[in-house]
Amino acid sequence: MRQNIVAGNWKMNKTLQEGVELANELNTILASKTLNCDVVIGVPATHITEVVKTVDGAKIGVAAQNCADQVSGAYTGEISASMVKSTGAEYVILGHSERREYYGETNATLKTKTDLALANGLTPIFCIGEVLEEREANKQNEVVKSQIEEALFHLSADEFAKIVLAYEPVWAIGTGKVASPEQAQEIHAYIRSIVADKFGAEVADNTSILYGGSCKPGNAKELFSNPDVDGGLIGGAALAAADFVGIIDAF
Repeated sequence: MRQNIVAGNWKMNKTLQEGVELANELNTILASKTLNCDVVIGVPATHITEVVKTVDGAKIGVAAQNCADQVSGAYTGEISASMVKSTGAEYVILGHSERREYYGETNATLKTKTDLALANGLTPIFCIGEVLEEREANKQNEVVKSQIEEALFHLSADEFAKIVLAYEPVWAIGTGKVASPEQAQEIHAYIRSIVADKFGAEVADNTSILYGGSCKPGNAKELFSNPDVDGGLIGGAALAAADFVGIIDAF
């Protein structure tokens, strides 16, 4: 059975002290809840070790927001997959649209990062999705297919089974626009079909595919009710405990 997941991506927000405070708040609220989904928070690299110490690992997993495409060496400012693993993090977000757009990350780069993450026992939350021009040209299927094929289809079925996919309609991130539940279901079902064609129905059925575009407490339940939407990768709404828990409660 595939897992429902609500993952928060804090991006470049919160000082260490503010981040630990938010993690503590989430910890307290979730302590009394029976969860119907896995909960993950993707925190800045400077925060990972302290946040891992702060949260109840049985209820909240911690993700890095990126890792390097090199094992080690003279790469000033980079953080390797093994370094991420050593902090106690279990997940790493890879291929976020902001990394692709602002830092020029390619499918080839992300292929290497994925390999290194898996080799170090991390679960990649692998982001895919189209920009507005591609959606308006009806090229969204073509875009997500190439992103998956070029970065992930070299993996074995067993390796791919360790991947969480996150579909981001890039035109809906931080814009207030949201893919309709019908649009989300349509492309999530298409993504699952690509996985099934490559790795078989069982792997596809067990792959969690998250929605990542302006998901909030008010629309989460409708989005998550779709059979192929297995949760969300949450940006802005993950920065306030009440909003993030409101999304978790949608399950």
